[in-house]
Amino acid sequence: MKQRVITAVCLLAALAVVVWQIDTPVLVIAVAFLSAVASGEIMRCANVQNSFIKIVGIIFSVGVQLFASEKVLEPVVSESVWGNVVNAVPGIVFVIILCIAFLCAMLKGYAYTSFEDVAISVFACVLVPYAFSIIIRLRDMFDNEQFGIYLIFYALICALATDTGAQLMGMAFGKHKMSPNISPKKTVEGAVGGLIFSLVLNAVALTIYNKVAVVPVSQTTATVFLVMCLPVSFMSMMGDLSASVFKRNFSVKDFGKIFPGHGGVMDRMDSSLFTLPITYAIALILF
Repeated sequence: MKQRVITAVCLLAALAVVVWQIDTPVLVIAVAFLSAVASGEIMRCANVQNSFIKIVGIIFSVGVQLFASEKVLEPVVSESVWGNVVNAVPGIVFVIILCIAFLCAMLKGYAYTSFEDVAISVFACVLVPYAFSIIIRLRDMFDNEQFGIYLIFYALICALATDTGAQLMGMAFGKHKMSPNISPKKTVEGAVGGLIFSLVLNAVALTIYNKVAVVPVSQTTATVFLVMCLPVSFMSMMGDLSASVFKRNFSVKDFGKIFPGHGGVMDRMDSSLFTLPITYAIALILF
């Protein structure tokens, strides 16, 4: 418990620095680091042995963050200059090249590299980093940067509040198992408590945002976000369960040990990697 508390304090301190510098490349560095570590954790758990795939995949996961937005490197590199680089080649071209490179590496190292290794590596080094990149995309997608930053916290609150609320309510009132074959400790009562806790915490966050924001959100927009909070939070549970299935399939307890007492990046961010894309989709559709 002492180790968990110390780690949590350190993580909160690091988060405070990132939030303080959220409109600078510090955010990009932090997201790129998390993305690279998460990609490596997944491939390690799946026992991918091909060094070429692991190294190139991790480099690609970092590169995804640099191409998430035209404003990603401001104020070091201007939007107009970096925009020309970002828009020079469609992102799908790089994904295709990476997949071909992985398949060629499989052929060269067929004795110890299976197609399953390639499929898992594409998931780890493409889909997961793109989910992380949404943090940057949300920050930069609106002229009102405050609103984009609020959406980042909206997605993270949906994930973290749901997980925390479900754990507390499950310990206090949990009786009916929600998914005993995947995660025996999760209960229906805990899930309901997690959704309620997420809704309450998002309502508080929205109230605070409207008090400090230069351009507060309208009542209609606020209602939409609070209503959507429930399905987004529910999907955070699906992210947590999906990660549990992955770990069970490969017989590992935690994805990593980078956060002592808390596991790896994927252990902390699995739910957020579901809530971030859904929040991004809501922002694209509605705004």
